[in-house]
Amino acid sequence: MAHLSRLGEHAGFWLALGAAGWSLEPSRRRDWGIATGGVAATYVLNTAIKLAVRRRRPTLPGLPALTSTPTALSFPSAHTSTSVAATLLYEPLGVPLAPLLGLTAALAYSRIYLGVHFPSDLLGGAALGGAVGLALRRSLSGSRVDATVAERAS
Repeated sequence: MAHLSRLGEHAGFWLALGAAGWSLEPSRRRDWGIATGGVAATYVLNTAIKLAVRRRRPTLPGLPALTSTPTALSFPSAHTSTSVAATLLYEPLGVPLAPLLGLTAALAYSRIYLGVHFPSDLLGGAALGGAVGLALRRSLSGSRVDATVAERAS
Protein backbone atom coordinates (compact mmCIF):
# COMPACT_ATOMS: atom_id res chain seq x y z
CA MET A 1 0.00 0.00 0.00
CA ALA A 2 2.89 2.37 0.72
CA HIS A 3 4.27 1.78 -2.80
CA LEU A 4 0.87 2.58 -4.31
CA SER A 5 0.60 5.69 -2.20
CA ARG A 6 3.97 6.96 -3.44
CA LEU A 7 2.45 7.36 -6.92
CA GLY A 8 0.51 10.30 -5.56
CA GLU A 9 3.39 12.06 -3.80
CA HIS A 10 3.59 15.67 -5.02
CA ALA A 11 1.04 14.72 -7.74
CA GLY A 12 3.92 12.92 -9.49
CA PHE A 13 1.94 10.28 -11.34
CA TRP A 14 -0.71 12.75 -12.49
CA LEU A 15 1.84 15.28 -13.69
CA ALA A 16 3.74 12.55 -15.56
CA LEU A 17 0.51 11.40 -17.21
CA GLY A 18 -0.24 14.96 -18.28
CA ALA A 19 3.28 15.43 -19.63
CA ALA A 20 2.94 12.20 -21.61
CA GLY A 21 -0.37 13.35 -23.09
CA TRP A 22 1.14 16.72 -23.94
CA SER A 23 4.08 15.10 -25.76
CA LEU A 24 2.12 12.34 -27.47
CA GLU A 25 -0.75 14.49 -28.75
CA PRO A 26 0.75 17.65 -30.29
CA SER A 27 -2.62 18.65 -31.76
CA ARG A 28 -4.09 18.82 -28.22
CA ARG A 29 -1.19 20.44 -26.40
CA ARG A 30 -3.32 23.38 -25.32
CA ASP A 31 -5.80 21.08 -23.59
CA TRP A 32 -3.12 18.88 -22.06
CA GLY A 33 -1.37 22.03 -20.82
CA ILE A 34 -4.55 23.31 -19.20
CA ALA A 35 -5.29 19.92 -17.63
CA THR A 36 -1.76 19.35 -16.34
CA GLY A 37 -1.53 22.94 -15.16
CA GLY A 38 -4.80 22.39 -13.31
CA VAL A 39 -3.36 19.40 -11.48
CA ALA A 40 -0.25 21.43 -10.59
CA ALA A 41 -2.40 24.37 -9.45
CA THR A 42 -4.44 22.02 -7.28
CA TYR A 43 -1.25 20.82 -5.61
CA VAL A 44 -0.10 24.41 -4.99
CA LEU A 45 -3.50 25.42 -3.59
CA ASN A 46 -3.57 22.29 -1.43
CA THR A 47 -0.17 23.19 0.02
CA ALA A 48 -1.28 26.75 0.76
CA ILE A 49 -4.41 25.50 2.53
CA LYS A 50 -2.34 23.00 4.55
CA LEU A 51 -0.06 25.82 5.70
CA ALA A 52 -3.05 27.98 6.65
CA VAL A 53 -5.02 25.26 8.46
CA ARG A 54 -1.99 23.52 10.06
CA ARG A 55 -3.92 20.40 11.06
CA ARG A 56 -1.60 17.72 12.42
CA ARG A 57 -1.70 14.19 11.04
CA PRO A 58 -3.44 11.49 13.08
CA THR A 59 -1.47 9.83 15.84
CA LEU A 60 -2.39 6.81 17.91
CA PRO A 61 -0.25 5.73 20.85
CA GLY A 62 1.61 2.54 20.01
CA LEU A 63 0.43 2.58 16.39
CA PRO A 64 2.76 4.61 14.16
CA ALA A 65 1.89 5.59 10.61
CA LEU A 66 2.87 2.94 8.06
CA THR A 67 4.64 5.40 5.75
CA SER A 68 6.57 8.63 5.92
CA THR A 69 5.07 11.93 4.79
CA PRO A 70 6.61 15.08 3.32
CA THR A 71 5.08 17.21 6.10
CA ALA A 72 3.34 16.77 9.44
CA LEU A 73 0.28 18.60 8.07
CA SER A 74 -2.85 16.74 7.16
CA PHE A 75 -5.72 18.87 5.81
CA PRO A 76 -6.56 18.62 2.96
CA SER A 77 -5.20 15.45 1.38
CA ALA A 78 -3.03 16.36 -1.62
CA HIS A 79 -3.24 12.79 -2.91
CA THR A 80 -7.01 13.12 -3.05
CA SER A 81 -7.22 16.67 -4.34
CA THR A 82 -4.80 16.12 -7.23
CA SER A 83 -6.38 12.76 -8.07
CA VAL A 84 -9.89 14.20 -8.28
CA ALA A 85 -8.65 17.15 -10.35
CA ALA A 86 -6.77 14.78 -12.69
CA THR A 87 -9.83 12.57 -13.12
CA LEU A 88 -12.01 15.54 -14.05
CA LEU A 89 -9.42 17.06 -16.37
CA TYR A 90 -7.93 14.01 -18.08
CA GLU A 91 -11.17 12.11 -18.77
CA PRO A 92 -12.39 14.61 -21.43
CA LEU A 93 -9.01 14.19 -23.13
CA GLY A 94 -9.64 10.50 -23.67
CA VAL A 95 -8.13 8.85 -20.60
CA PRO A 96 -10.63 6.11 -19.67
CA LEU A 97 -12.79 6.98 -16.69
CA ALA A 98 -12.71 3.59 -14.93
CA PRO A 99 -8.92 3.50 -14.40
CA LEU A 100 -8.93 7.17 -13.38
CA LEU A 101 -11.62 6.54 -10.77
CA GLY A 102 -9.97 3.32 -9.62
CA LEU A 103 -6.59 4.95 -9.04
CA THR A 104 -8.19 8.00 -7.42
CA ALA A 105 -10.10 5.79 -4.97
CA ALA A 106 -7.05 3.61 -4.28
CA LEU A 107 -4.78 6.59 -3.61
CA ALA A 108 -7.32 8.20 -1.29
CA TYR A 109 -7.94 4.95 0.58
CA SER A 110 -4.21 4.30 0.91
CA ARG A 111 -3.82 7.48 2.96
CA ILE A 112 -6.39 6.31 5.52
CA TYR A 113 -4.99 2.76 5.51
CA LEU A 114 -1.47 4.03 6.11
CA GLY A 115 -2.66 6.16 9.02
CA VAL A 116 -1.62 9.55 7.66
CA HIS A 117 -5.02 11.20 7.08
CA PHE A 118 -8.37 11.62 8.73
CA PRO A 119 -11.46 10.90 6.57
CA SER A 120 -12.28 14.62 6.60
CA ASP A 121 -8.87 15.30 5.01
CA LEU A 122 -9.97 13.20 2.05
CA LEU A 123 -13.31 15.02 1.83
CA GLY A 124 -11.56 18.39 1.88
CA GLY A 125 -9.14 17.21 -0.78
CA ALA A 126 -11.96 15.89 -2.96
CA ALA A 127 -13.80 19.23 -2.66
CA LEU A 128 -10.69 21.20 -3.63
CA GLY A 129 -9.82 18.92 -6.55
CA GLY A 130 -13.43 18.90 -7.69
CA ALA A 131 -13.66 22.69 -7.64
CA VAL A 132 -10.45 23.18 -9.63
CA GLY A 133 -11.23 20.33 -12.01
CA LEU A 134 -14.75 21.53 -12.78
CA ALA A 135 -13.66 25.14 -13.17
CA LEU A 136 -10.97 24.25 -15.71
CA ARG A 137 -12.80 21.42 -17.45
CA ARG A 138 -15.04 23.94 -19.19
CA SER A 139 -12.01 25.44 -20.91
CA LEU A 140 -10.98 22.16 -22.57
CA SER A 141 -11.74 22.01 -26.30
CA GLY A 142 -14.60 19.67 -27.09
CA SER A 143 -15.11 18.63 -23.48
CA ARG A 144 -18.33 16.86 -22.61
CA VAL A 145 -19.14 19.76 -20.31
CA ASP A 146 -18.97 22.12 -23.31
CA ALA A 147 -21.18 19.78 -25.35
CA THR A 148 -23.74 19.49 -22.55
CA VAL A 149 -23.86 23.26 -22.04
CA ALA A 150 -24.27 23.81 -25.80
CA GLU A 151 -27.09 21.25 -26.00
CA ARG A 152 -28.97 22.91 -23.14
CA ALA A 153 -28.56 26.35 -24.68
CA SER A 154 -30.13 25.32 -27.99
